[in-house]
Amino acid sequence: MRHAAAVDELATLLGNRLSRSKSDLDLHGRSESHFPLTPPDAVAYPETTEEVSEIVKICARHGCPVVPWGVGTSLEGHALALTGGVSVDFSRMNKVLKVNQEDMDAVIQPGVTREDLNVELRATGLFFSVDPGANATLGGMAMTRASGTTAVRYGTMRDNVLAMEVVLADGRIIRTGTRARKSSAGYDLTGLMVGSEGTLGLVTEMTVKLHGQPEAVSSAVCSFEDMEAAVNAVIATIQMGIPMARIEFVDPAVAAAFNSYAGSSLPETPHLMVEFHGSEQGVAEDAERFREIADDFGATGFEWATQPEDRKALWTMRHNAHFACLASRPGARAIVTDICVPISRLAEAVEETRADIAAASIPGPIVGHVGDGNFHCILLFMEDDPKEHEEAKAISHRMVERALRLGGTSTGEHGIGAGKLDYMAAEHGEAWDVMTTLKQAMDPQNILNPGKMVKQR
Repeated sequence: MRHAAAVDELATLLGNRLSRSKSDLDLHGRSESHFPLTPPDAVAYPETTEEVSEIVKICARHGCPVVPWGVGTSLEGHALALTGGVSVDFSRMNKVLKVNQEDMDAVIQPGVTREDLNVELRATGLFFSVDPGANATLGGMAMTRASGTTAVRYGTMRDNVLAMEVVLADGRIIRTGTRARKSSAGYDLTGLMVGSEGTLGLVTEMTVKLHGQPEAVSSAVCSFEDMEAAVNAVIATIQMGIPMARIEFVDPAVAAAFNSYAGSSLPETPHLMVEFHGSEQGVAEDAERFREIADDFGATGFEWATQPEDRKALWTMRHNAHFACLASRPGARAIVTDICVPISRLAEAVEETRADIAAASIPGPIVGHVGDGNFHCILLFMEDDPKEHEEAKAISHRMVERALRLGGTSTGEHGIGAGKLDYMAAEHGEAWDVMTTLKQAMDPQNILNPGKMVKQR
C-alpha cells in the first residue's frame, strides 16, 4: 500500500472510523457511470470539522491524496481515488445545525442529503430548491455546482450557497461568505469553492438559501410528434417569460423506458414535463399560457397533476430516468453525459445529437433540463464490447464539440471530474492555466482530489 504510513496514523486518530475492509474500499471505488472500480487505500469517517482538519494535516505530512465522498452519485468520476489515498466519507457529518426562518436560510453539515433537509423543513413553510434528481448530499452538490429540474426558476447551487466552512490543503479552517444576501468584501471565495470538486478544499459546513413553499403547484406532461417541435415549444415558453418551475424533455426512447420501468402508458414520442409554482390564479394563468404555446407546436395528450401524490409520481418517474434506461438494455453500462447551450441553439444541438445516435449501433436516450439549455444522453454500451464503448465515447466527444461550437459548455451540471478533463483547454483557453495556478497556490502538493479539474503534474 503506497500510503501505509498516513493510513496507520489516521487509524490512531480515528480508531474504528478508519476502514480498510475490502467491501468498504470497493464501495468507495465505484461510480454511477462507466468508470472502472478504483478503490482508495482507506476510508475515513470524520464527525467534526476539527477531525477533517487533522485528517488533512496527516495526509499533507505524508503526501497522501484526500478524496471527498458524499454518497457517490456523481457521474464524471469525481469521487474516485485515481492515485490511491484516503476517501473522506462525510456521512456522519449529516446534521441540520440551524434553520433561520426569518432570513430563509439554513446552516448544515455537508453530509445532509437534499431529501433529508426538506423533511426537516416541512413544518417551516420553506424548502431547499436545488433538485438534481439523485438524493445527493448538499456538500457534493455544492462541490459539483449541481442544478437539476428546478434550476430554470430557482437557480443552481451557485445561486443557493451563501457561506461555507472549508478545510484547506494544509489543514487550515476558513470561513467564506456570510448569511447576508450580498457582499462587496474581497474575493468571492464561496463562489470559488462551489464547483471546485474538492480540489481546493473540503467543505465541512454550509449556509444555504431557502425558498417559500408555493401556495399552488401544478404539473403536466404532454407529447409531441417530433423532437424539434417539443424543443421549440420550450424555447417559445422561455422567450415569452412564463415563469416555469420545471420544464423537462424526454425523447421516445425514454418514454418507452418509463412505460416498461414505471408502468406508465406514454406514447413513444417526445414529451415535455412541466411544473408551475405560485398563487392559485397565477398557476392557472401560467398553465393556460403554456398550453396555448404547446398547442401551437402540435402538443397532444395533456395530463395535469395537481394532487401531491400525482405530482410525486410524475417527478419520481423523471428522476428514475437513468435507472429506467439502464433497465431497457440489461447488462449495459452507461456514459451519462451532458452539455448546455444557449437556449436559441438548443433545437439545433438536440437534433444533431439525435442524428448522431440514430446513425450509431448503440441506444442513447435523451433527457434534459431544457428550460436552461441543458440536456443529457445516456449512452448504453455492453461492457464486454470495446467497439460499443468506443462508439459511446465518440458520440459524447462530438456532443462536447457541438456545444462549444454553438457557444455552450462541455457540461451544464455534471462537472468535469476525470471524465471531461480533456475538454478544459478547448473551452477555457488561457483561463485553464489560471485555474491550474490557483490550484498550485492552494494545494502545492496536489493532495486534494488529484486527477480532476486542472492540468496534471
